[in-house]
Amino acid sequence: MTLLSEAVQVPQTEGTAVKTVPKQVASNNSAKRNRDARIAMRLSLIIGVLMLAGKMTAYLHTGSSAIFSDAAESVVHVVAVAFAVFSLWLSTRPAVPTFQYGYERINFFSAGFEGAMIVLAAGSILVMTIQKWRHGLVLDNLGQGALLIVAAGVLNAVLGLYLLRIGKRNHSLILEADGKHVLTDSWTSFGVFAGLILVMMTGWKPFDPLIAIAVAVNILWSGGSLLWRSIKGLLDYSDPKVGHLIRARLDAACGDVGLQYHGVRFRTTGYRQIIEVHLLFPYTMALGDAHKLATVVEERLALDLGIPSEITTHLESLEDHSAVHHVEHYTGLPD
Repeated sequence: MTLLSEAVQVPQTEGTAVKTVPKQVASNNSAKRNRDARIAMRLSLIIGVLMLAGKMTAYLHTGSSAIFSDAAESVVHVVAVAFAVFSLWLSTRPAVPTFQYGYERINFFSAGFEGAMIVLAAGSILVMTIQKWRHGLVLDNLGQGALLIVAAGVLNAVLGLYLLRIGKRNHSLILEADGKHVLTDSWTSFGVFAGLILVMMTGWKPFDPLIAIAVAVNILWSGGSLLWRSIKGLLDYSDPKVGHLIRARLDAACGDVGLQYHGVRFRTTGYRQIIEVHLLFPYTMALGDAHKLATVVEERLALDLGIPSEITTHLESLEDHSAVHHVEHYTGLPD
């Protein structure tokens, strides 16, 4: 049997407390999360376009490789956010007969796409910077450029923290990935600003390409991290911290109704946790009673986890479950 945590209503049984979340409330909460996420992504796209315009203006006025590196990352950010807006829309679409599990795993494609674009930007920055260094460094109007860059950095820092907060609250990998990218962009801007100040104070122009190369290395690491997170998600990585939480909540839920369990497996869609667990019942218990207890465990677990979850239970007899299975089946538990 399977439970979606959007509508949670635990029947009252001996030894368990009643916990009820009306379906309408759950539906309203889900709609609010989706609305907040869409607003956040649109805001990110609008500010990203403005940041790109400001940084390109600064680059054209100064010819600075460091500012070019910052502008190149903004190009990537705008493209990635445009794809993320589409991904966020798709991930909230309901399941259909040909996509029965919905579209939430687009979260991982979106994060991977953004990571790949960041890596591409890092490569272009390195090539462009080295070429400009070899052909001679020409820098102008650094003061104006520095002011534009530091303003962009402050704005991006505020936006990045906002996106991370909304992403974590809504369990949205897309928003978290975008927030981390925006924060990386802000640190890039602050680094570029520091480099421009050093050039103006010392007159030593190589500070500019050196800062640009440092920026490229930094965003290369950021892009690689996003790519790795995307790969782990697509390969159904099971986070040990989440596993520890699931086991603790299962211990409590099963203990209260006198059940044992095993065969716990879980993965994430980038939004929900998909959890499977085998519940062990006395051989003589009626199927109807076992089903009621399984429902209690499923619905309590969905509530106690505090994160969107889809829980599937498999009912087995405690006394002969090993004998019934003709092939060995998974009986492991999270650490």
